[in-house]
Amino acid sequence: MKKISLFLMILAVMSCNPSDDAPEPTPELPNVPSEEVLKLPVVVHVLHHGEEEGDGPNLSDEQIIRQIEILNEDFRRKVGTRGFNDHPDGADTQIEFVLATRDPQGNSSSGIIREELVIEDLPENIPNFEFERYAYFSYWNAEDYINIWVAPYPDELTNVLLAKATGPDSGLPGDHLFLKPFAGGAEGIIINWAHFGESDVQGGSNLGRTLTHEMGHYLGLLHTWGTTECETNDYCEDTPAVDKVVVASQPYTGCNGEEVMIANYMNYTPDAVMNIFTNDQAVRMRYVLENSPRRNSLLNSSGI
Repeated sequence: MKKISLFLMILAVMSCNPSDDAPEPTPELPNVPSEEVLKLPVVVHVLHHGEEEGDGPNLSDEQIIRQIEILNEDFRRKVGTRGFNDHPDGADTQIEFVLATRDPQGNSSSGIIREELVIEDLPENIPNFEFERYAYFSYWNAEDYINIWVAPYPDELTNVLLAKATGPDSGLPGDHLFLKPFAGGAEGIIINWAHFGESDVQGGSNLGRTLTHEMGHYLGLLHTWGTTECETNDYCEDTPAVDKVVVASQPYTGCNGEEVMIANYMNYTPDAVMNIFTNDQAVRMRYVLENSPRRNSLLNSSGI
């Protein structure tokens, strides 16, 4: 979950679900990501309050398509875009995202679904869990699609509540820190409409990096400070260790006298600062895609 206010830092557990279970030993991972490009289908559920398309939360197709482009620029470290970096530990994750071209019934689709959100229509038996509540209005099977809900949060939550994501079951250390869905229940990514894609919203989260950050969580990445302990933090050796939330836009010293990687997508730094996933982060995400049941199935989806 990407937050930018001091108040919301205390809510970091909303995208991390701590438990007392000891993490499993780290599986043997390769040093660099595979060169095979993995393509994943996404479906964007635009939840609105009856606005015309392109007005307020009912975002235009163009803004949604551009957001997916930004996501790919970041994950593929594309030259000539904000997602490029020349850091020696910077990775092209070889992961791409495609708006679904087929719906669960096999019909042609744009990968963009629009539904009016009427909370009063929710049955009483729907759990008070935001993912389940939004899924009542629009949801595709998470084994075949990455569900992204554009949430019509009120204006007072702009720059306060940005987004949240469910995390995978992977067996990797730190897995217990993620927000998890109910067993077999709805999961995906929820994003405040004001922070979806590029916009003129004031503040540091208007360049589409909120989705990049949350997709990192969805594919198994922790915040760079992870466990808030220098020895373990995010379990990625090429992200300099930090033991506190990273929000700064200027370099500073973290654990062991190392300079903090403020540009990492898994910080709470401004969008304009972010531009790097590391090799270890890429390897971790690809391990999740190859080994976590509700992530691995995405590789065989008929949605694209």
